[in-house]
Parts: sequence; C-alpha cells; structure tokens
Amino acid sequence: MYSPDKIRNIAIIAHIDHGKTTLLDCLLSYARIFRENEAVPERAMDSYEQEKERGITIFSKHTSLFVDDYKINVIDTPGHADFSGEVERVLGMVNSVILIVDAQEGPMPQTRFVLSAALKMGLKPIVVLNKIDRPHATPEETLNKTFDLFVELGASDEQLDFSYCYASAIQGYAYLNEGDEKKDVRPLLDLIIDKVPHPPGNVELPFLMQASTLSHSDFLGRQATGRILEGKVQKGDTFTLINHEGHPTKHKITRIDGYHGLDKVEMEEAGVGDIVSISGAPEVMIGDTLCDPNNVQQLPSIELGAPTLSVDIMVNSGPFVGREGKHVTMNKIRDRLMYEKRSNVSLQVEEVEGREEMIRVAGRGELHLSILIEAMRREGYEFLVSRPQVIMRDGEEPIERVHIEVPDEFSGTVIQELNRRKGEMVNLHTNEHQITTIEFLLPTRSLIGYRNEFLTVTKGLGILTSIFDAYAPSKGEIPGRKNGVLISINQGKTTGYACFNLQSRGVLFVKPTDEVYEGMIIGENNRDNDLGVNITREKQLTNVRASGSDESIILTPPRQMTLEVAIDYIQDDEYVEVTPNTIRLRKKYLKENERKSKKS
Repeated sequence: MYSPDKIRNIAIIAHIDHGKTTLLDCLLSYARIFRENEAVPERAMDSYEQEKERGITIFSKHTSLFVDDYKINVIDTPGHADFSGEVERVLGMVNSVILIVDAQEGPMPQTRFVLSAALKMGLKPIVVLNKIDRPHATPEETLNKTFDLFVELGASDEQLDFSYCYASAIQGYAYLNEGDEKKDVRPLLDLIIDKVPHPPGNVELPFLMQASTLSHSDFLGRQATGRILEGKVQKGDTFTLINHEGHPTKHKITRIDGYHGLDKVEMEEAGVGDIVSISGAPEVMIGDTLCDPNNVQQLPSIELGAPTLSVDIMVNSGPFVGREGKHVTMNKIRDRLMYEKRSNVSLQVEEVEGREEMIRVAGRGELHLSILIEAMRREGYEFLVSRPQVIMRDGEEPIERVHIEVPDEFSGTVIQELNRRKGEMVNLHTNEHQITTIEFLLPTRSLIGYRNEFLTVTKGLGILTSIFDAYAPSKGEIPGRKNGVLISINQGKTTGYACFNLQSRGVLFVKPTDEVYEGMIIGENNRDNDLGVNITREKQLTNVRASGSDESIILTPPRQMTLEVAIDYIQDDEYVEVTPNTIRLRKKYLKENERKSKKS
C-alpha cells in the first residue's frame, strides 16, 4: 500500500483528436508497463470494440503508472461532447487534470466544457501543448488563447498560474523550455510529480469512498470504482453501502482490484488516495457511499448534466422482422435498456405512458445514443428508432455552441444555411491559409440532419463540432430536410434495370438484388415531395433482337446509410429499422389503406 504523499491522481482531458490517447501510450511505454516482447496495440487504452473502429474514446478508463517510488493513477476521458457525462463523474476522483491542446488548432469547444468543470471543482490544470512538431504549429499563440480561455471561464489567480510543457505524442517526447533535449516524456512525468497535489485524507480515520464509475465481472458481479477518501480497507472487511435514497445496507468485501498498466490486479488492502474497484455490493449505483459500519455517513450525490436529445425505440413491425435478429420482443429490448441504465448514468430510459411497445431513451447527443444502438444491434437485437427530439425545459430549448472550420470558398454557403436554421453567428475569422473559423449559437434542433449536408457542401473538407451551451426561449419553426424520398410500392428484390431508370429521379440507398418491401425508403427524391416507385421492375423480354437494345447499363453507387447518417436523415414520419446486418429506412405507417394512398 502506497503512502498518500507518494500517490498522484490525474485525469487527461482534451478535445477530440488532440492526441490524448496517443500521449497516454507514451506514458505507459516510458513507465515500462509492458514486457519487452509484448505486442502493444496502438491507442492501448481504447479497449472497447467501437472505440477501436471509430478512433475515439467513449468510456473513461483508469490505469496506474509507477515512476521511481511514486504511483500515478491516470484516468483517460472521452474527448467528444456527447460523452461528457463520463468526464463529469470521474473528476471527483482526481487532484489535477492534464489539459492537452493542439498547438495548431488551439482550444476547441470540448476543451471549454471539460476545463470549466475542472476549474469549478478547484482543480489546477497542467497544460500540454501537443503536436508541436506540425509545420503550422503556433505554440505561443495557442498558449495565449488557452490563458484567455482560463480567464473567460473564471479561473482563480492560482489556477491562472498553471504549469505547461510542449509535447509531440506521435514522436514520443515532451520538454519544458525551448532548446531542451527532445528525448522522452520524462519532463511531463516530473511536472506531474512536482505540481499535482497528493490526495487528501487520513489513513487512521474510518473507511470512506464514493462509487464514481461501475464495472461488471461475470464472476464477481458489479464492482464500485472510486478513490478512497479516508481510512483503509482490506479484503473480507464489512462495509455499509448507502444508496441515493439514504438507505443503508451491510456487505462484505469479496475482492479489491487495483491497476498496473492496463491490467486489473488483486490487492489485499488499499488506503487513502488509491483508486480501486471493490466487489461485494451487487446493487451499488454511481454516487452511492461506501463507509465503515461504525461511522455511517452519506456523501453528496454526483450531479450530471441533463440529456438534451431523446429517441423512441420500438418493436420492429416490418415484414422482414426476425430474419436477422435474435431478440425482437419488447420484453427483451426493455430488459437490455434497463441494464444499460444501471451502469450508464448519463442515459435516461423511461416508459412512454399508454405505449407498451415503445420505450424512450434520452442522452447527450446523436453519437451518444447511436453508440448504444450500435452495441444492441451487434448483440442480436432488432428494433425501430424514431427521429431524435430535443428535450424542452420550461418552454426553453437547448442551444449548442457550434465551432466550424472550412476552406474560405465554402464559408458563405455554410453561414447562409445556419442563418436559415435560426443560428446566431458570434465569431468569424479567416487565417493566412484561407481557412475560415466560424462560431455559431444554434438550436440543437437545427443540428439534427445538418451534419451530412455540411459534409456534402464542404466536399468533406469542413470540420464541425458542437457542445451544449445553455437553454434559451424557443426559436420557433426550423426548416428541416429539403428533399422528399423515394418509397417502394411493392415487395421483392431490386433489379439493375429499375435502379438504372430511377437514377434520374434522385439518389438511391439500395443496390441491385437488395430486398425491399412496401413503404421502405429506397432513395432521396430530387424534388421536395415523396414519390412511390417500383424498384423491383424487370425488363420485358422479347424474342426480337435489335441493334443497341441490349446495351450495358451504368449504375451510380448507392449512398451508404450508416446508423448515424440514418438517424440524422429521417423526418418525424419516418423510422430507422435496425437489425444486426442491415440499416433500413421506412415510413411510419405500413397499413394497407395508407399504402394504397401512397401508390395513387
């Protein structure tokens, strides 16, 4: 067991893609966590399957480094605004944060959000100016912008006197002053040891801890992870668990897990300052207090920001139901969502009154919700998802602070469209490389469906990020998607002949031999109305051969509808049909009389 004065607890925070997980790889490598012959994965802390695929951090994760006689507990946090709930609840476990800022891009919207939360908790950050090796890096200008951000967020004089260093995570070095040797990340580790305060608390006092995150083991059940605030604890000790309602229950510790690098290791005892996972309380929830039975006290609950978007999840009622999914009933879907609710506190799951076949899930944004939906489809679930709806509060709607970077030639089109969507421009700047930075205050409703259009009009060269800013009076009606859709009027397999003839009508979402059904959306119309089409029509065969009648057809590749794109695309009268292998779009109503009206 380490003495508290030899422990340093830090969280690494940054905007998405500023090099946070790569820098952590360098720290792990320097601390010789891995064996010499061990295969070390890139972005080692991103262990979740979707994190590896998407290249982003979704869940906060904990590791421990051992440098000289010090133990440094590091928490890797998500950089995307939709997962800010993961950041909020872990800041209570640490005594400082490492704020990583891209030396070329400077502070970004997510930097503002997480830094604000850290400053409010009284933490004094250490700033790392990363990607210093980039040709257009401007470290001094970035440092000044970061200082300005500290001032803007109301930092105290002590917090304004922050320590900083320069780094290149990809090259594996950090240094404090211009001219220093660019060798390894030891200067950053020394900065952490010197500047991060050791965890407070007294090992002689009764045991006290708060569950900040939860993990699950098939053998041990649910585990409560948090920092030990007072005292020490041993395997086999009895403790009292106090839930959010103040109800106490007694339990026995069956296992204490600490960390060594990426591996969980069993500990016989742990004390003040240690970040550990404790098994023995199967009903523990985030924010619950674990304490000595002879000194029962309840800590304040962990407050998280409220969700801003919700979707309705329903049983799949389409004709292809059950072809791919194992779990298609509402009971199965409801059980899975309730399981998620117990471990993911930033999600809200609630029943819809009078609608037994529907359940409502609320989260921080479209990506936050789509991660859950993607996880469920991979587990064999099949269901329908409605268009996201913003969550109003006392007649006010959520407003996002949107940060956009585009080549100057596209800026006019972007500004015109965001003005149409009731946005308010607060900043506009074009640099010497003709890259225009635009900042907008925009209703969350306006962002739904816009990201795909933004990528199209900027030819994939634009960057758009957003963060919840505040609630404000409703902006009234906001225009949505401009184009209607092409709807299949019959069931069967699509043909190349039909696809070729419909290409001039709009953009198709299907390819030849795909199976479709009546009411399924198979493309986007060039016009603003919905159009029923026959996508399964075959070419009439004749016994007459004529020159030029059998020429080969050339098909434009269909638009790929990923889960996020589909959720972003649909309107109020449409659903996304999610199955383990397929994403389909469909109209809400597939009843016989309504199908006939669509044909006519």
